[in-house]
Amino acid sequence: MTLKQLGTYLIGTLLFVRHHERDERGLTQSTENAILLAGAVTVALAVITAITAYVKSHMP
Repeated sequence: MTLKQLGTYLIGTLLFVRHHERDERGLTQSTENAILLAGAVTVALAVITAITAYVKSHMP
């Protein structure tokens, strides 16, 4: 490998790595929506279960 090829390889690698550095903090919008939907479904099921249990316990 010549010095020119080595230099080209190193510069290309540096540019590739630098270009792909991204800030990965946070979740994507679709992931956030899925988590919120799952939470809403869980709360709804808990409310329905509690109401059903209350009504059944007070039936003659």
